[in-house]
Amino acid sequence: MSETISMIGLVGGLLLLIILTIRGVNVMIAGPLAALLVAVLGGLALFPQIAEPGQADYVASYMKGFSGFIFSWFPIFILGAIFGKVMEDSGAADSISHWIVGKLGLKHAVFAIVAACAVLTYGGVSLFVVAFSVYPMALSLFKQANLPRRFIPAALAFGSVTFTMTSAGSPEIQNVIPIKYLGTTLYSGWQVSIVVAIFMASFGYWWLRRMIAKAVLAGECYDERANDPVIEMNGNLPNPIISLLPLIMVLGVSFAFHDSLKQSALLIALTCGVLSTIGLNWGKFKNLEAALSSGTAGALIAIGNTAAVVGFGTVAKASPAFGVVVEAMTSLPGHELIGAAVAVSVIAGLTGSASGGQSIALPILAPHYLELGVDPDALHRVIAISSGALDSLPHNGYVVTTIRAICGEKYKDAYGPLAALTVIVPLLGVVMAIGLFLI
Repeated sequence: MSETISMIGLVGGLLLLIILTIRGVNVMIAGPLAALLVAVLGGLALFPQIAEPGQADYVASYMKGFSGFIFSWFPIFILGAIFGKVMEDSGAADSISHWIVGKLGLKHAVFAIVAACAVLTYGGVSLFVVAFSVYPMALSLFKQANLPRRFIPAALAFGSVTFTMTSAGSPEIQNVIPIKYLGTTLYSGWQVSIVVAIFMASFGYWWLRRMIAKAVLAGECYDERANDPVIEMNGNLPNPIISLLPLIMVLGVSFAFHDSLKQSALLIALTCGVLSTIGLNWGKFKNLEAALSSGTAGALIAIGNTAAVVGFGTVAKASPAFGVVVEAMTSLPGHELIGAAVAVSVIAGLTGSASGGQSIALPILAPHYLELGVDPDALHRVIAISSGALDSLPHNGYVVTTIRAICGEKYKDAYGPLAALTVIVPLLGVVMAIGLFLI
């Protein structure tokens, strides 16, 4: 009976978090409230002082997840947000967008955003940093093309967390975690990965363009806001090639030091990006001090929102029901690749984290499936792709940060297109990957 109540709390807490988030409740409030429901119905002690020795409690579990995320990511969030702001305030982002329009035309504005995100993500730049960095350029391109800005989060996410994040060769953590448990490499299952990535990229891009075209046909257009940056005329903008150099530097430095310094490589890369942007565009800033302050404030909101969701996931993992779910998901009947995909997807959905879904499922799945003779390369690729599907439910930290903190959109306007591209498209990719491996 207690497990049943705990399960009601786990599912109810997740639904509460999703509903409150969609309805616009601040996630710093929604996260702790939803976690409290999970803790109370899961029988967890509310405070460390009343918990039994070794027993998890609500406050300590939540704050462990919350503070742990901030401890790991705070410098990168700050530098990423500042980098995006100095690119915006100096006119570098506008310069790049004008250059793209001149070369490709306004009809390819969306393609330019997706491609920029894809290149940075596949180059090893953090997903959050990619969103901070590309958003100023995306805003400029959408304004010039007069497209509904509510699709910017979908464009950023599609280029970052779908066909690049989980593909063979990607240095993102979602493609790295399986190596430890399966003895594979970043390029495992590359033949199937190429086919799936091409499908996801082409089908997703077609769908994104179709959704935008339908909205434009219905009368939607770019909506100017009071706090939008002013786009200067071409004559007042920095040289586009010089404007591109900081982005290239971030990508190059991050790639060069990724293997030796891991996440810390981004700290060096972003520092180089910020300093080079300031140095190369010193006379072009409207208000450098305000840009630095705005970037810092935006980063604090973004990391706080994400940490609030991570805290919920930590409490969820501590509830008795979560163990039951993990056991059920990791012992599904049927073909092993299908079972692994379902298990990782569901756990990633519950925790709101692709890497979380892998880290919880793989220690259980890997030894069992390898003992059964499952091809580790196929297992690696299926698990990587499946982790990037249900993780993008409304309570996912990246989703919350991109829609609200970076793009300033409402969930009711922006989440539908984003979900289509980051949940449905990857699910179709998982099905295709499993089918190809079975063949």
